[in-house]
Amino acid sequence: MKILLVQPLMNKRPMDTDLKVRMAPSLALLTIANLIPDAHETIIVNENIEKLDLDYDADLVGVTITLDALPRAIEIAEAFQERGIPVVAGGIHVTCSPEECRPYFDALSIGPAERVWGKIVEDAESGRLQKEYCDMVGFRGDEIVSPKYDYIKNRKYLYTNVISTSRGCPNRCSFCYNSCRNRTYVLRPIPDVIRDIRSLNTRHIYFVDDNFIGDPKYTRELLGELAGMNLIWNAAVTTKILDHLELLDLMAQTGCRSLFIGFESVNEASLKGANKDNNVHQYEALADAIHRRGIMINASMVFGLDGDGSDTFDRTLEWLVKMKIETLTSHILTPYPGTELHRSMDAAGRITDRNLANYNTAHVVFKPMGMTQEELYRGYRRMYKRFYSFRNIIRRFPESKIQHMPYFLFNLFYRKFGRVTSAVARFVPMGLLGRLAEKLSYKV
Repeated sequence: MKILLVQPLMNKRPMDTDLKVRMAPSLALLTIANLIPDAHETIIVNENIEKLDLDYDADLVGVTITLDALPRAIEIAEAFQERGIPVVAGGIHVTCSPEECRPYFDALSIGPAERVWGKIVEDAESGRLQKEYCDMVGFRGDEIVSPKYDYIKNRKYLYTNVISTSRGCPNRCSFCYNSCRNRTYVLRPIPDVIRDIRSLNTRHIYFVDDNFIGDPKYTRELLGELAGMNLIWNAAVTTKILDHLELLDLMAQTGCRSLFIGFESVNEASLKGANKDNNVHQYEALADAIHRRGIMINASMVFGLDGDGSDTFDRTLEWLVKMKIETLTSHILTPYPGTELHRSMDAAGRITDRNLANYNTAHVVFKPMGMTQEELYRGYRRMYKRFYSFRNIIRRFPESKIQHMPYFLFNLFYRKFGRVTSAVARFVPMGLLGRLAEKLSYKV
């Protein structure tokens, strides 16, 4: 059979450019490709980097779905179904909210794909495709299959050096997909992770886990294996890293240069309402501990939580600049279907917009408690402009010399002048720009 795997076009946020949508490939489709027997022909198309031919002569189509891409995924499915080609949908949104996806696809892959995709292919080939393939019980980390890295179109992405050490997160923040009933948390065997790192043949690694320190004991063992590999790497952690300073020391010693951290809010009341156990009073100590080890911080902030008022934006900006936070990823609170937040907001009649294309954390789709919808949207837009103003870029300049160049490149060429850099990428391969940025930043 000819099997076509598709990543639908994502909806860019106002501050996003092609640098965002072409940052890195989806490991989901690369993993599926490694689950399909070699007897079949497998093609991967990412609409964010290339045009999808809706007339492609496939025997089976698979689409991976994030929430805001569901409308586009439905369009893709309809186009192929009109020609009698079955379409299977999987991905995080299908797993968290399968009832919303059932009407539009011939089959759903719910939960981890490793133990069901062989059956999906077998049933499709024999014309016996079932409506659902669900595997949510007893899935183990040693069953996680490595992505098919040799399928990556290296020239089309900024970075292709992405590695996962786990699936899911042990925390259950109400607004996060990890609060869905169907989400699990499993760890990969460390030898499998090391094998994937070595296969990429690069010193610069992005760990794409939801929470790199979900199991501190595991993280400590992994860092022990990374010692001596001469890597430069980045990852995402929670504020709980402050409770494990010995891990932070090991991170710095093994080459960590940047951490994405979900601070989410500077308001204690807002965090409690979201089932976050962050301690705002320790934020300054946390930022200082990370910076003293020469590591940059990418702060994730969520606006519109129930404890937020119209003064939240100014207070947040003041704290970010004061602590010299190097980069910011900002979101409008969004009630993803399947999450605890969606269930509570839906029950309270607070959801005002059900167009899923707007569920990309850049639109206000609910009634905020402490401000108007317009105040929330304008505050969100203003935050990026002020954070990445020339004045605040200078005020936030890191003290650590090893961070000067990556800070400069990200703040100016990725954020401030991202559209100019994206225009250059129309003539220069994105992969070449990524390698240049790596060389300038880390000399790798």
